[in-house]
Amino acid sequence: MDILTAAGKAKTASIELSAVDKDTKNNALLKISEKLLENKERIFKANQSDLRRSKEENLDMPLLKRLKFDETKLMDVVKGIKSLIELDEQVGKVLLETELDDGLTLIKESCPIGVIGVVFESRPDALVQIATLCLKSGNSILLKGGSEAIETNKILSELIIEATVKNNIPKGWMFNVESRENVGKMLDLDNYIDLIIPRGSNSFVRYIIDNSKIPVLGHADGICHGYIHKDANIDMAVNVIYDSKTQYVAVCNALETLLVHEDIAEELLPILSVKLSQKNVVIHGCVKTRRLIDCILATEEDWKTEYLDYELSIKVVSDMKEAIDHINTYGSRHTEVIVTENNNQANAFMKLVDSGNVFHNCSTRFSDGFKYGFGAEIGVSTNKIHARGPVGLEGLVIYKYKLFGNGQLVEDYTTGSETFKHRHIK
Repeated sequence: MDILTAAGKAKTASIELSAVDKDTKNNALLKISEKLLENKERIFKANQSDLRRSKEENLDMPLLKRLKFDETKLMDVVKGIKSLIELDEQVGKVLLETELDDGLTLIKESCPIGVIGVVFESRPDALVQIATLCLKSGNSILLKGGSEAIETNKILSELIIEATVKNNIPKGWMFNVESRENVGKMLDLDNYIDLIIPRGSNSFVRYIIDNSKIPVLGHADGICHGYIHKDANIDMAVNVIYDSKTQYVAVCNALETLLVHEDIAEELLPILSVKLSQKNVVIHGCVKTRRLIDCILATEEDWKTEYLDYELSIKVVSDMKEAIDHINTYGSRHTEVIVTENNNQANAFMKLVDSGNVFHNCSTRFSDGFKYGFGAEIGVSTNKIHARGPVGLEGLVIYKYKLFGNGQLVEDYTTGSETFKHRHIK
């Protein structure tokens, strides 16, 4: 099926899907989880094929880690689907109710966005998360995953579509876009697609924005920062930074740059360096950092780099203001953390740092839709539009206004024979 035909079918299906009730959607989600488990050997076989080909093509190790879809990844996505089923229905919620006049009631009600186009990286588990989130929120979807995962994505899409269409979800609600040239074609389909969500590099997201009339929910680089204030607990700081950097390096919420107050640097950095050496983390440090530990000299480019590997850049700063300025200059507005025992300093940091997720005394790796209790996420938005941070169900619905009357005419209010009362009900 060509992309134009698929987009047309998705548009039609989105209208029907917007009226599908909660129980029907939840039952379809349950059937997806069962279908994936029943066909796990087929999925793993397809994934092994993708891995073999990608290794032969010398795909970078961080991307190979993302590409792997094994028993652990499968159980994680199944757990995510079950968590999604348990979440409250977001479609049809009354957000505002106002009686404009007797018998004239205005209601603001949540509704699906419509058709969403998602271009994402080499993570087959992301396909399942994205598709199930869109289904739960009543949206049709066109998905384009990385070419590295073409076989895995193909089988996952087939299983999801089969499970849903057999369980009263409108045919055509989901389409797996396989060819790369279709990405460009998608950008021209503003009559069919209501929102584009690109997940990739800053340059890729910028390309999407510059080449489409469709609104873009941008998730670009994850250049996440940690700042260790002068009064931080040393043990806590070391553990938080270690987890943020090494727990899983090939993800957008892993730490990439560490900023350390000069008053604590001499005590902290040698201890941290030993801890990071357990995972062979390569450190790129500023001149002050190099006086305290053995590391590579950091360059301007390091502050702009998302390593997605066992590498970390470190800068010693004179105060918190310098740390905040650095983050707001070089950060990608993803996730930042301050480690401090001073709540006033923490509150100031969290107010002044311009990012979608700002933490105090905990790992950046908590920046995740599943860990937030959203069931899953369609991506992390670094924009300042209707959704920011991990985008779950609430970020995939919009709203409409419904006005219920009984023959009222604007002319009567213009002439003064009738007067608005504007009684707020909800």
